[in-house]
Amino acid sequence: MAGREDGRDWAYRVDPYGFERPEDFDYASYEAFFSRYLVVLTRRAIKWSKLLKGKNSIQKSLKDMNRTFPDNVKFRKTADPCLQHTLYNVLVAYGHHNKAVGYCQGMNFIAGYLILITKNEEESFWLLDALIGRILPDYYSPAMLGLKTDQEVLGELVKMKVPAVAELMERHGVMWTLVVSRWFICLFIDILPVETVLRIWDCLFYEGSKIIFRVALTLIKQNQAFILEATNFPDICDKFKQMTKGTFVTECHSFMQKIFTDPGSLSMATINKLRETCRERLLSQG
Repeated sequence: MAGREDGRDWAYRVDPYGFERPEDFDYASYEAFFSRYLVVLTRRAIKWSKLLKGKNSIQKSLKDMNRTFPDNVKFRKTADPCLQHTLYNVLVAYGHHNKAVGYCQGMNFIAGYLILITKNEEESFWLLDALIGRILPDYYSPAMLGLKTDQEVLGELVKMKVPAVAELMERHGVMWTLVVSRWFICLFIDILPVETVLRIWDCLFYEGSKIIFRVALTLIKQNQAFILEATNFPDICDKFKQMTKGTFVTECHSFMQKIFTDPGSLSMATINKLRETCRERLLSQG
């Protein structure tokens, strides 16, 4: 009997994550907190359950979902468990949650990466909501105005920081959307190595969308001489594809150090001002 009581006492002194609680741990305050927090967790669990139910047009949009990561064994139909089912749940739930967005190209890859990282569909859903709803507003809306705006903003930043490349692009009539749209839509998935993408995402969640510009500017600045070798439209596009491969982008630690030094000063005030100008220009063009 005493042994069972000792066992219960030990279990009480260890938190759900396996950490032993200190001798002076305030159990009363913690229990008061957790009783309140449990309400929040329950509410979120109920919402998640409801989001998985019902039908809307999202299901029809997900017919091409099996094209997500065809080279990843965990997403193949023969996998056990097959992450295609988890991905489907996350995307359907998000479509119910954010009807203004529903489902948009690129979301399947982002959700897929989140599932691989968290190994939990509900956690992946909330992280997806943070990205699409807060960090990257209007990137995945039907008009994709935020996405188009930020591609234009990158063009303006390149004029300021790598003017020779901007002049080359303009001289050959190459629109930025042709060479960087997948950088923005897929947040560098299938563009850069997995480890590098995950390091970029760490910063993206912490610092916000400014990181995307830092990464893009670093890639362009580091490859300026290579890009300037291009002599025509197709050549420029090919240079942009080639420059996302190799040792520079594979060495994720040194790469992440570079993105905070190579572009120089890059304030959110500057980005927001450029966003306002570029957005107005796009809207005026219809």
